[in-house]
Amino acid sequence: MLEEEYQKRRRLPRHLRPAPEPERPFAYEIRPAETRDIADIREIYNYYVTNSVVTFDEKKWTHRQWAEKYAHIRKLGLPFLVAVSPSGQVLGYALVSPWSGKSSYRYTAENSIYLGPSATGKGLGRALLTALIEASEEFGLRQMVAVISDKGAEGSIALHEKMGFEEVGRMGRVGYKFGRWLGTVYLQKQLTPVKKKRGLFGRRAD
Repeated sequence: MLEEEYQKRRRLPRHLRPAPEPERPFAYEIRPAETRDIADIREIYNYYVTNSVVTFDEKKWTHRQWAEKYAHIRKLGLPFLVAVSPSGQVLGYALVSPWSGKSSYRYTAENSIYLGPSATGKGLGRALLTALIEASEEFGLRQMVAVISDKGAEGSIALHEKMGFEEVGRMGRVGYKFGRWLGTVYLQKQLTPVKKKRGLFGRRAD
Protein backbone atom coordinates (compact mmCIF):
# COMPACT_ATOMS: atom_id res chain seq x y z
CA MET A 1 0.00 0.00 0.00
CA LEU A 2 1.34 3.43 -0.91
CA GLU A 3 1.89 5.90 1.91
CA GLU A 4 -0.45 8.39 0.21
CA GLU A 5 -3.29 5.84 0.25
CA TYR A 6 -2.69 5.11 3.91
CA GLN A 7 -2.83 8.80 4.81
CA LYS A 8 -6.19 9.21 3.07
CA ARG A 9 -7.76 6.41 5.09
CA ARG A 10 -6.30 7.44 8.40
CA ARG A 11 -8.79 8.86 10.91
CA LEU A 12 -7.97 11.02 13.87
CA PRO A 13 -8.80 9.67 17.34
CA ARG A 14 -12.20 10.84 18.59
CA HIS A 15 -10.71 13.23 21.15
CA LEU A 16 -8.67 14.95 18.42
CA ARG A 17 -11.49 15.39 15.92
CA PRO A 18 -13.05 18.88 15.64
CA ALA A 19 -16.32 19.22 17.48
CA PRO A 20 -19.39 19.11 15.22
CA GLU A 21 -21.21 22.38 14.69
CA PRO A 22 -24.06 22.77 17.18
CA GLU A 23 -27.51 22.24 15.73
CA ARG A 24 -29.20 25.52 15.03
CA PRO A 25 -32.29 26.15 17.16
CA PHE A 26 -35.63 25.73 15.41
CA ALA A 27 -36.90 29.24 14.78
CA TYR A 28 -39.90 30.61 12.93
CA GLU A 29 -42.25 33.54 12.59
CA ILE A 30 -46.00 33.25 12.11
CA ARG A 31 -47.54 35.86 9.83
CA PRO A 32 -50.39 36.26 7.31
CA ALA A 33 -49.80 34.40 4.07
CA GLU A 34 -48.74 36.40 1.03
CA THR A 35 -48.78 35.74 -2.69
CA ARG A 36 -45.06 34.91 -2.64
CA ASP A 37 -45.78 31.99 -0.26
CA ILE A 38 -48.06 30.11 -2.65
CA ALA A 39 -45.30 28.04 -4.26
CA ASP A 40 -44.07 26.74 -0.89
CA ILE A 41 -47.63 26.12 0.32
CA ARG A 42 -48.36 24.12 -2.82
CA GLU A 43 -45.21 22.05 -2.34
CA ILE A 44 -46.09 21.23 1.28
CA TYR A 45 -49.66 20.24 0.43
CA ASN A 46 -48.69 18.15 -2.58
CA TYR A 47 -46.25 16.18 -0.44
CA TYR A 48 -49.20 14.94 1.61
CA VAL A 49 -51.31 14.33 -1.51
CA THR A 50 -48.74 11.90 -2.86
CA ASN A 51 -47.42 10.40 0.39
CA SER A 52 -50.27 10.18 2.90
CA VAL A 53 -53.96 9.78 3.56
CA VAL A 54 -54.31 12.89 5.75
CA THR A 55 -55.83 14.50 2.66
CA PHE A 56 -58.22 12.61 0.43
CA ASP A 57 -57.01 14.49 -2.67
CA GLU A 58 -55.38 12.12 -5.14
CA LYS A 59 -54.14 14.68 -7.65
CA LYS A 60 -51.58 17.39 -6.90
CA TRP A 61 -52.87 20.92 -6.75
CA THR A 62 -51.59 23.37 -9.35
CA HIS A 63 -50.22 26.80 -8.59
CA ARG A 64 -53.34 28.28 -10.17
CA GLN A 65 -55.65 26.33 -7.86
CA TRP A 66 -53.77 27.58 -4.81
CA ALA A 67 -53.71 31.14 -6.14
CA GLU A 68 -57.49 31.03 -6.56
CA LYS A 69 -57.98 29.59 -3.07
CA TYR A 70 -55.70 32.22 -1.56
CA ALA A 71 -57.56 35.01 -3.38
CA HIS A 72 -60.94 33.66 -2.22
CA ILE A 73 -59.91 33.40 1.43
CA ARG A 74 -58.32 36.84 1.32
CA LYS A 75 -61.47 38.32 -0.26
CA LEU A 76 -63.54 36.93 2.62
CA GLY A 77 -61.02 38.30 5.13
CA LEU A 78 -60.52 34.90 6.75
CA PRO A 79 -57.23 33.99 8.47
CA PHE A 80 -54.57 32.36 6.30
CA LEU A 81 -51.29 32.04 8.20
CA VAL A 82 -47.82 30.75 7.43
CA ALA A 83 -44.86 29.91 9.65
CA VAL A 84 -41.61 30.94 8.01
CA SER A 85 -37.98 30.26 8.88
CA PRO A 86 -35.44 33.07 9.36
CA SER A 87 -34.45 32.56 5.70
CA GLY A 88 -38.05 33.05 4.57
CA GLN A 89 -38.92 29.44 3.75
CA VAL A 90 -42.49 28.41 4.55
CA LEU A 91 -42.39 25.67 7.19
CA GLY A 92 -46.15 25.20 7.50
CA TYR A 93 -49.48 26.91 7.02
CA ALA A 94 -52.90 27.16 8.62
CA LEU A 95 -56.16 28.53 7.28
CA VAL A 96 -59.89 28.48 7.74
CA SER A 97 -62.43 28.26 4.94
CA PRO A 98 -66.24 28.51 4.93
CA TRP A 99 -67.93 25.42 6.32
CA SER A 100 -70.72 25.89 3.80
CA GLY A 101 -71.78 28.32 1.11
CA LYS A 102 -75.12 28.80 2.89
CA SER A 103 -75.35 32.08 4.79
CA SER A 104 -76.67 30.45 7.96
CA TYR A 105 -73.23 28.93 8.49
CA ARG A 106 -71.50 32.33 8.36
CA TYR A 107 -69.98 32.02 11.85
CA THR A 108 -68.59 28.51 11.32
CA ALA A 109 -65.40 27.63 9.48
CA GLU A 110 -63.28 24.57 8.82
CA ASN A 111 -59.58 24.64 9.61
CA SER A 112 -56.68 23.18 7.68
CA ILE A 113 -53.11 22.85 8.97
CA TYR A 114 -50.12 21.32 7.19
CA LEU A 115 -46.45 21.26 8.13
CA GLY A 116 -43.44 20.64 5.95
CA PRO A 117 -41.94 17.19 6.64
CA SER A 118 -38.84 18.70 8.28
CA ALA A 119 -40.92 20.88 10.61
CA THR A 120 -42.97 18.17 12.32
CA GLY A 121 -42.53 17.14 15.94
CA LYS A 122 -41.24 20.55 17.04
CA GLY A 123 -44.37 22.19 18.41
CA LEU A 124 -45.11 24.16 15.25
CA GLY A 125 -48.52 22.56 14.72
CA ARG A 126 -49.69 23.72 18.14
CA ALA A 127 -48.30 27.22 17.56
CA LEU A 128 -50.06 27.52 14.21
CA LEU A 129 -53.36 26.21 15.56
CA THR A 130 -53.17 28.60 18.52
CA ALA A 131 -52.54 31.55 16.20
CA LEU A 132 -55.32 30.42 13.87
CA ILE A 133 -57.84 30.21 16.72
CA GLU A 134 -56.89 33.69 17.95
CA ALA A 135 -57.16 35.16 14.45
CA SER A 136 -60.53 33.45 13.91
CA GLU A 137 -61.87 34.87 17.16
CA GLU A 138 -60.63 38.30 16.14
CA PHE A 139 -62.48 37.88 12.84
CA GLY A 140 -65.68 37.03 14.72
CA LEU A 141 -66.07 33.31 14.11
CA ARG A 142 -67.93 31.28 16.74
CA GLN A 143 -67.30 27.67 15.72
CA MET A 144 -64.25 25.95 14.26
CA VAL A 145 -64.55 22.49 12.75
CA ALA A 146 -61.79 20.04 11.87
CA VAL A 147 -62.38 17.11 9.54
CA ILE A 148 -59.52 14.62 9.94
CA SER A 149 -58.77 11.25 8.41
CA ASP A 150 -59.36 8.35 10.80
CA LYS A 151 -56.09 6.74 9.67
CA GLY A 152 -52.62 8.21 9.60
CA ALA A 153 -53.58 11.44 11.36
CA GLU A 154 -53.61 10.40 15.01
CA GLY A 155 -51.21 13.20 15.91
CA SER A 156 -53.53 15.80 14.40
CA ILE A 157 -56.52 14.44 16.30
CA ALA A 158 -54.55 14.48 19.56
CA LEU A 159 -53.41 18.06 18.94
CA HIS A 160 -56.94 19.29 18.33
CA GLU A 161 -58.21 17.57 21.46
CA LYS A 162 -55.44 19.20 23.52
CA MET A 163 -56.56 22.55 22.11
CA GLY A 164 -60.12 22.09 23.31
CA PHE A 165 -61.74 20.44 20.30
CA GLU A 166 -64.31 17.75 21.02
CA GLU A 167 -65.15 14.83 18.78
CA VAL A 168 -68.70 15.26 17.51
CA GLY A 169 -68.98 12.48 14.97
CA ARG A 170 -67.42 10.00 12.57
CA MET A 171 -68.09 8.74 9.08
CA GLY A 172 -66.68 5.38 8.09
CA ARG A 173 -65.37 4.22 4.72
CA VAL A 174 -66.27 7.43 2.86
CA GLY A 175 -62.91 7.79 1.08
CA TYR A 176 -60.75 5.39 -0.91
CA LYS A 177 -57.05 6.09 -1.46
CA PHE A 178 -53.94 3.96 -1.93
CA GLY A 179 -56.07 0.85 -2.10
CA ARG A 180 -57.82 1.20 1.25
CA TRP A 181 -61.01 2.63 2.67
CA LEU A 182 -60.82 5.70 4.90
CA GLY A 183 -63.18 7.43 7.27
CA THR A 184 -63.34 10.90 8.77
CA VAL A 185 -63.40 12.24 12.33
CA TYR A 186 -65.25 15.48 13.04
CA LEU A 187 -64.02 17.71 15.85
CA GLN A 188 -65.50 21.04 16.91
CA LYS A 189 -64.40 23.92 19.12
CA GLN A 190 -66.56 26.81 20.33
CA LEU A 191 -64.77 30.10 19.90
CA THR A 192 -65.11 33.35 21.83
CA PRO A 193 -65.22 36.28 19.41
CA VAL A 194 -63.19 39.24 20.63
CA LYS A 195 -65.88 41.64 19.50
CA LYS A 196 -68.95 41.64 17.30
CA LYS A 197 -68.02 41.65 13.65
CA ARG A 198 -69.71 40.69 10.46
CA GLY A 199 -69.57 36.99 9.83
CA LEU A 200 -69.03 35.44 6.44
CA PHE A 201 -71.28 36.77 3.66
CA GLY A 202 -71.69 40.12 5.48
CA ARG A 203 -74.46 39.33 7.98
CA ARG A 204 -74.53 39.76 11.73
CA ALA A 205 -75.99 37.44 14.32
CA ASP A 206 -79.04 38.68 16.19
